[in-house]
Amino acid sequence: MNINEFIENFADQFDETDVASFTPETKFKQLDEWSSLTALSIIAMVDDEYDVIIKGNDILNSETIQDLYNIIEKKQ
Repeated sequence: MNINEFIENFADQFDETDVASFTPETKFKQLDEWSSLTALSIIAMVDDEYDVIIKGNDILNSETIQDLYNIIEKKQ
């Protein structure tokens, strides 16, 4: 897993947000399209793509995409 691949998979969970909006520093909870449904999609994507189980608290404790990536990396 690398950060660019993770960002691509992360961005796939959003229908209307431009892919260029996603960088390691993106504060994803501030995106207009962010919702609890998106959070569930991220949790499912991480499980499917990386075989890592993350919880709502992992998302709550993450401010940026990099923060979430770091949590997932530690759990691998």
